[in-house]
Amino acid sequence: MITEPHQEEIFSSKSYLEMELLRFTTAGSVDDGKSTLIGRLLYDSKSLFQDQLDAVKKASLKKGNEYINLALVTDGLRAEREQGITIDVAYRYFATPHRKFIIADTPGHIQYTRNMVTGASTANAAIILIDARNGVIEQTHRHAYIASLLEIPHIIVCINKMDLLDFKQEVFEKIRDDFQSFSDKIFPGKDLRFIPISALLGDNVVIPSEKMPWYNGGTLLLALENIPILNDNNLTDGRFPVQFIIRPESNEFHDYRGYAGRISGGILHKGDKIIVLPSHLSSEIASIESSSNQLEEAFPPMSVTLTLKDDIDISRGEMIVPADNIPTESCDVTIMLCWLNQSPLKPRGRYLLRHTTRDVKCFIQNIQYVMNINTLEKQTANQVVNMNDIACVDLRTTQPLFFDPYSVNRITGSLILIDEATNETVGAGMIR
Repeated sequence: MITEPHQEEIFSSKSYLEMELLRFTTAGSVDDGKSTLIGRLLYDSKSLFQDQLDAVKKASLKKGNEYINLALVTDGLRAEREQGITIDVAYRYFATPHRKFIIADTPGHIQYTRNMVTGASTANAAIILIDARNGVIEQTHRHAYIASLLEIPHIIVCINKMDLLDFKQEVFEKIRDDFQSFSDKIFPGKDLRFIPISALLGDNVVIPSEKMPWYNGGTLLLALENIPILNDNNLTDGRFPVQFIIRPESNEFHDYRGYAGRISGGILHKGDKIIVLPSHLSSEIASIESSSNQLEEAFPPMSVTLTLKDDIDISRGEMIVPADNIPTESCDVTIMLCWLNQSPLKPRGRYLLRHTTRDVKCFIQNIQYVMNINTLEKQTANQVVNMNDIACVDLRTTQPLFFDPYSVNRITGSLILIDEATNETVGAGMIR
């Protein structure tokens, strides 16, 4: 690996395991330079293995490039390398002394909208790339809309290829103002930043650019290292979907019954009064246990085991919540649905629905509209939901769900639809 001494300490120390993790995704039109940007970020931060760098150099020479084509770092499929586009979601991992990162490099083509939704669904931040020569275009609006739909809390707009326009300040400012006027409609209150860059040359990616002295907002890496993500999780509404029941049935733990899962929201404390859904039986948290010790409190995204003071019949798919803070419980939900399957959505069709740890059957009650994600128009006529379409859909489930709106909690507000015949995931939904 190409490393500096301090990085060896990062990856070998205990502090690496405890370091804060930021997930971010990239979005942009074709040839805006998404893959080149990610390659430059990894290259300049010394996060590439030597064999990866050698492979990229070899592939660059084979393509006849006069320079190292850093886009090949993430374009791993043969079709991607041959066409010079991103098709699949590519995940990359790297770290600096300040933070760990997971990157989702997602496609820009409209026919790969489902890939972008998949890659961005767990992101803390989104990098929206704009070609400085083209400015804000329909694709930019589409990617911004999807980022807003997925409630990504931090948006970084990188205006790329500034080197092709002589690093002019007025070019940057015009694009910034154009994007701002559109984003005010869909990003109210969001953390929005603008950075002028050249991914090809590395200006303002990891190293500050000397060619843009008029900009003093810091590099992309500096922004990624300092984005505050502690409050991105919902720390108000306690939610604990039960994933597994632990019954050792041994002499040492003869009467032990623990409920294991990952906290989806809020802060749970030992001694808290709770209610179990759907039974609505009440109890009190007797203990909170991690893999190694007893805890006084736990919060997202910690995986823990809870024990209760009372013996209650609890199964996988049920939810433990504070007695004074109960989520919506209903068999009827309205969702924004991204359709992922080649076969269209079946009106009145039946599907398996997975929400947190709960699996129930559902059917499509109504398609309210299909969103034109280029113009943001709601199409209420000829409501056929094809692959990569985003639609507002009403569902009815055979058993109640316990949920919050997606805008309040991205975990308890999201679900997927599964085709019962093929077991394929066919849709991803955000509860309104």
